[in-house]
Amino acid sequence: MSRIGRLPIEIPAGVTITVDGREVAVKGPKGEITLNVASPIEVAVEDNQVVVSRPDDERESRSLHGLTRTLINNNIIGVTQGYSKGLEVVGTGYRVQQKGSSVEFALGFSHPVVVDAPAGITLTVEGANKLTVSGIDKQAVGEAAANIRKIRKPEPYKGKGVRYAGEVVRRKAGKAGK
Repeated sequence: MSRIGRLPIEIPAGVTITVDGREVAVKGPKGEITLNVASPIEVAVEDNQVVVSRPDDERESRSLHGLTRTLINNNIIGVTQGYSKGLEVVGTGYRVQQKGSSVEFALGFSHPVVVDAPAGITLTVEGANKLTVSGIDKQAVGEAAANIRKIRKPEPYKGKGVRYAGEVVRRKAGKAGK
């Protein structure tokens, strides 16, 4: 039995979960997220707990059991606390500015790079070199942060670029010279 999948999920106060066939809707103070559950997995709400079960021990059922439980738990955390990911812009002349709901980067290109916030994601700028990506969907927050980082990844020689907050960039020595 899956160690993660068999654990029941406590439903916190202020969160309502409705199971309608294959669709699990989680509604909380920050918003609402729906999840389509894969075919063999069953989800039930029993006395203030969500229970995820599988019908058999087939390989596909076992692999989806823990995943489904974790996705539902992530949605509950998302609608109560929300998710956020910090980004830092490192480099001389590199900076970030808020432009309404979008963000404008100066990253050493010949033009400024404007990034629009995807649906359900908010981009907040603190100072000239810190950016926070936040929202209720864990996957959407991570994907938006990864797409912003992809614009100018931190390079190994000087460490310039967009990096996650707390990310350690491995540095290379460079040329030795004569």
